[in-house]
Amino acid sequence: MGWPYRPESWSTDLVQVQASYVKVAQAIARFEPVKMIVPLEHAKLAEQLLGSTGIEIVTLPINDIWLRDTGPTFVINNHGQVAGIDWQFNAWGEARENLSDYQQDVLLAQHILDYLQLPRYAAPLVLEGGAIHTDGEGTVLVTEECLLNPNRNPHLTRVEIETLLQEYLGITQIIWLGQGLQDDETAGHIDNLASFARPGVVIALTSSDPQDSNYLALQDNLRRLRGATDAQGRQLEIIEIEQPARRDDQNGLRLSLSYLNFYLANGGIIVPTFNDPADPFAVTTLAKVFPNYQIVPIYALDLCYGGGNIHCITQQQPLP
Repeated sequence: MGWPYRPESWSTDLVQVQASYVKVAQAIARFEPVKMIVPLEHAKLAEQLLGSTGIEIVTLPINDIWLRDTGPTFVINNHGQVAGIDWQFNAWGEARENLSDYQQDVLLAQHILDYLQLPRYAAPLVLEGGAIHTDGEGTVLVTEECLLNPNRNPHLTRVEIETLLQEYLGITQIIWLGQGLQDDETAGHIDNLASFARPGVVIALTSSDPQDSNYLALQDNLRRLRGATDAQGRQLEIIEIEQPARRDDQNGLRLSLSYLNFYLANGGIIVPTFNDPADPFAVTTLAKVFPNYQIVPIYALDLCYGGGNIHCITQQQPLP
């Protein structure tokens, strides 16, 4: 994870964001070790707020906190060896006006892998970790809106992008969904839309309101999932979770609220909630889907004002 320290990255109070961030980090630390990347000049405050509950402070330069997108995507081979993919990063197609300086984040994956002394694979592809979701058995979920967006890789065709995904992720089946959530600054990251619960089983965000601005896109994604098969030839089992009600930021843009933007820890699911009537159903559904995991709901609306949520601010590293 990476410590939030830039007020300009948030349209809400930074102190509230830091408080939410501490809750997420401490919740994850109940299940597994956490490394928190903090610029040196902010390390003392971060250490004070985080406490000493299994959270290690790592001083490295960062611009922003979306480690899912700026950190390495860790991969593991058949011999149990761990390495990291360093995707190219251009700040979500330079979509965020409040993040004109992101050069430290361009270098972050390399810095993390150097710190961990792990092999690095530099991929010739602009991609964020929140744009892909794999089942560990050769299948990846992506969206056309994000991966085919001209602000990412205009020089690459769809087939060329598929080839790079296959080479770097070791996957053989790509399931393309269509559009993401309205006003999503990431341009359709998959981690708001669909998530593998386990191989062959996908949780999908849905809307039951035909008047909702996300309805058509989410229905189209459902149709695509129902018609897809994974790398093992299985038809997918789809579990639906209703999206929260619409909320807008101070500019009238819709916040990207999704229960699927959770973090799956060793034995725990850290799931965002929004004080919404749909919260209990989402938590109950996840408890049924993950019967051997403890579900930990955390009110995380503040994180949405920065453009992401719990999955976006975390990046898991597998043990060798």
